[in-house]
Amino acid sequence: MSEAGTSTSNVFTDAVARMVQIGEAAGIDAEIIDALRQPRATVAAALPVRMDDGSTRYFEAFRCRYNDALGPAKGGIRFHPNVSIEEVRALALWMTIKCSVVGLPYGGGKGGVIVDPKKLSRLELERLSRAYMRAMADFLGPDVDIPAPDVYTNARIMGWMADEYQAITRRKSPAVITGKPIELGGSLGRDEATGRGAFIVIEAYAERVGLDRAQTTVAVQGFGNAGYHVARLLQAAGYRVVAVSDSKGGIYSEAGFDIDSLYTTKHESRLLKGVYCENGICELVDHDTISNEDLLELDVDILVPAALEGVIRADNVDRIRARTIAEVANGPLTSAADAPLFDRGVTVLPDVLTNAGGVTVSYFEWVQNKQGYPWTLDEVRTRLADVMNKAFDQMWAYKTEHGVSARAAAYAVSMQRIANAISAGGTRAWFRAS
Repeated sequence: MSEAGTSTSNVFTDAVARMVQIGEAAGIDAEIIDALRQPRATVAAALPVRMDDGSTRYFEAFRCRYNDALGPAKGGIRFHPNVSIEEVRALALWMTIKCSVVGLPYGGGKGGVIVDPKKLSRLELERLSRAYMRAMADFLGPDVDIPAPDVYTNARIMGWMADEYQAITRRKSPAVITGKPIELGGSLGRDEATGRGAFIVIEAYAERVGLDRAQTTVAVQGFGNAGYHVARLLQAAGYRVVAVSDSKGGIYSEAGFDIDSLYTTKHESRLLKGVYCENGICELVDHDTISNEDLLELDVDILVPAALEGVIRADNVDRIRARTIAEVANGPLTSAADAPLFDRGVTVLPDVLTNAGGVTVSYFEWVQNKQGYPWTLDEVRTRLADVMNKAFDQMWAYKTEHGVSARAAAYAVSMQRIANAISAGGTRAWFRAS
């Protein structure tokens, strides 16, 4: 479920309905839409984990390989108490669309474990990570399905999983997982990639519509890795970040915040506080304490939901006052919120494009592992900007030509690429014509 408390029981149904509606409106062949209605394969497993007290606990785990028309499946693994098979399938569908919209030679996949990782010791977390790979090793592979970090997983966990896979297969396979530690074949720039990719999209949008950065206010829901980096980059570019939040709540100041000061204090104290730090000395600045719901409803120019899915829904969409929404989380808007926002003239920069920086740099890491040749940070950043700007331009051109939402445009561009790949293998239309 989302941090706002929305059930994920229908998240896959909602994701499919949105895809079908956009695909039909864009004239995508019905056979292609049918191919994207359901995943190619889903694995469920119970992971036995020896706990520190000597007992054995079982954790329910999933991996979905949604579609591989464009290449091997790609998608993260999340550790969260509210993971469900429906959520994993929805995320894998979104990954399918996302990889295609930015032109990567990947299909979509996703994985998850029902667990609260904050309640595990480091050794228990490592045992769980290795148990996941033991259960899924036959389903994964550098040319089949390539995992990466997601909610509550990180480079260290990916390193454990990669090591376990290599022990099982008895060969070095750094390309089996991305988002690894640099020492194990990870890519420079991967930690900032999702936030930087979102920043590039927002900047491209700002150029198109003529935003004055100094007069543009931003609120960021979610102050994890992606939320922090997009907020940091936006502030550095001159935007005024007036509100941020984490799972416990948020802070607001009309004057804006120094993002690095907030981040440093949060990691030292585990608390999100309105501070300004200089030379190791931090002072409180005037600010208000707000809830996550309050943050979503602020009167700002750009709202950045960067937490979990389903935070903007039918029951709160009328209270959203932002002029632009940049989806850095996966699926922060339900399909019921799309039409009301579009009708009000709110631009939604969709998740399948806006947060695609992470999977793009994951692709770069995979390429580097395959080549055995690491890239510099400047190379990674330059190539990421090239990919994101090209994808934005293609989406914006379709949006402008057809008068549709940015989401509809991104899906249409993406689904047409998938359609071309599937059609190349033969469809009903091809066989009838012959």
